[in-house]
Amino acid sequence: MKAIFLGYKGGHRTQKSKCALIRADGVDDRSEAAAYVGRKVVWISPSGSRLIGKVIGVHGRKGVLKVRFRNGLPGEAIGTELTII
Repeated sequence: MKAIFLGYKGGHRTQKSKCALIRADGVDDRSEAAAYVGRKVVWISPSGSRLIGKVIGVHGRKGVLKVRFRNGLPGEAIGTELTII
């Protein structure tokens, strides 16, 4: 399944670069998003390297997922496509 990287989790003055927020295709509410918790997410960089993360929870009521990566995604990844395995 495809997803889009929206940005990082953060507060008013902080940013958690290891925690990414993604929107999966066809997921519109919290209950549908909860079914993806625990699944793996893969982002492939333009150079071909793969970064793998894990869905750790739901963010808000609109079906946005929180994904934790070991080293975090780079800023160039915002707006790009990820794959949920």
